[in-house]
Amino acid sequence: MTDDTRRGEDDERGPGAAYQMFVVMEDLLDKLKLLDYEEVMSKHNMKALSRHYFASSPYMPSNPGEQFYMFTIIASWLINEAGRPFEQPQEYDDPNATVSNILVELRAFGGQVDFPPSKLKAGSGEHVCYVLDRLAEEALKKKRFTWKKPCYPTEDLEEESVMEDDAELTLSKVEEEMTEEPDDYEEDDLIDLDALKARTNQNEVNGSSKPEDILESNTDVAEWNLEVERVLPQLKVTIRTDNKDWRIHVDQMHQHKEGIESSLKEAKGHLNKLQEEISKTLEKVGSREKYINNQLEHLIQEFRSAQSKLSEAKERYQQGSGGVTERTRVLSEISEELERVKQEMEEKGSSMTDGAPVVKIKQSLTKLKQEIVQMDIRMGVVEHTLLQAKLKEKSNMTRDMHATNIPEAAIGVY
Repeated sequence: MTDDTRRGEDDERGPGAAYQMFVVMEDLLDKLKLLDYEEVMSKHNMKALSRHYFASSPYMPSNPGEQFYMFTIIASWLINEAGRPFEQPQEYDDPNATVSNILVELRAFGGQVDFPPSKLKAGSGEHVCYVLDRLAEEALKKKRFTWKKPCYPTEDLEEESVMEDDAELTLSKVEEEMTEEPDDYEEDDLIDLDALKARTNQNEVNGSSKPEDILESNTDVAEWNLEVERVLPQLKVTIRTDNKDWRIHVDQMHQHKEGIESSLKEAKGHLNKLQEEISKTLEKVGSREKYINNQLEHLIQEFRSAQSKLSEAKERYQQGSGGVTERTRVLSEISEELERVKQEMEEKGSSMTDGAPVVKIKQSLTKLKQEIVQMDIRMGVVEHTLLQAKLKEKSNMTRDMHATNIPEAAIGVY
């Protein structure tokens, strides 16, 4: 089912989609060179990447473990270059947690993640190239790098001078002049081929002897060119048409018509027979098609139900893959919280086994007991002072009472 699904996706995207990752990988390598990724490679004692290092192909050697580790190193470095803090993963870290952290950072940059995280665990493929290319673009944006138009070197082409001879008369030039000039010449200005042929034959009859010496022209070149320009419009060949040509064409048309009618009679019979055979065959095919449809109707319904179930299963799978990614992220957060709690418990356990706090408690108890004794003494002193004050106050009250009970006789004496 997975092979059919993958084949269907390739058909939708086109035949060249399987080779798109090679183009993306070459662009990624150029961007990494602009970001000086050689320093990271030298820091980890690794060789520089090849043109198609992260592109998966059955015709190329692959090492998934090494490629995945290289992917995590370059991805973490690109995230740091893009301005977001990201801890560099180690070789023995959990690959699921590492991939989920990288995808979280990619979503933070606005990248689209419409594929399961397990695609990145192979360390190669179009999804790996896409993630690294997207992170490289963010790093270049952080450094404010812009692509400029290429500057091509200018080549000085030697100008070739074409010398044209005005005196040369070509057939194409004559035809152009014939089409451009109006056809209003009189018949006297044109050359009559029949008269020219008769004059040539008369000269041959009269006899002409070959000259004994070589002929030499004494005509001036300029005068010759002027004469050529003057006579050029008259050098037109005209062929007089015969008035009986249309009759010949009419006779040919009648002959062709008779041939077409005779051929049509023969072909019409064959075509009628062929039409009857085709109609019978179409009726047989139609009846057979109806029979097959009736026989396979339940299979068609089963196929449609299977297709609907397949679409539902695909939707559930997509939803489940999204939930797995979210749960993986939550699991990583819970793991970090658990590690922090374990560390706090270890610190508290180590502090509980230490004897220094017990000694401090004993010293505090001793000091507290001493302070209690001192407080008891002070309380006793205060109670004694209060008792003396009460007794003194009582004696004073008694004395005052006796002083108020003086006899009246004694008052009168005074």
